[in-house]
Amino acid sequence: MAGEYTRECLSLDMRRSFTGSDVVDVLSQLMGERGAPKHVRSDNGSEFIAKPVQKWLAAFDVAALYIAPGAPWQNGRIESFNSRVRDEFLEMNYFTTTKEARQLAAAWKERYNTKRPHSSLKYLPPQTFAERCRAAGSASLRPATPAARQQAAGAKT
Repeated sequence: MAGEYTRECLSLDMRRSFTGSDVVDVLSQLMGERGAPKHVRSDNGSEFIAKPVQKWLAAFDVAALYIAPGAPWQNGRIESFNSRVRDEFLEMNYFTTTKEARQLAAAWKERYNTKRPHSSLKYLPPQTFAERCRAAGSASLRPATPAARQQAAGAKT
């Protein structure tokens, strides 16, 4: 998962498959760290339209913005990010175990967020760009409050 504005890689979770409940777990973890988003944009994949995801979105008053089937240009920033993940990570590695894939994914995510310059962010890495936005007082990038963290933790149960 990637942030639309900051281009940060928010989550790069490696699993053999992803269910709606898995998506809720990732969203809840992110909400506990960063607060509730105004919306979540995704394709119409079964893991994103599943009932647990719809229930979670409704519980936190988060809008679901689905792109039209067969219209990836409606989600261009994420399609670009997905291309980077494929080109710079997935196609460059051969995984023998899920544990190995997770370790390599964590290293790639760290490099992508902290070292890799991004042309649309004035050649800053996404984390540096996000930090500057937070320092400037961007309401959408304030860290989650303790109440939001507690609420997110309760959503997973």
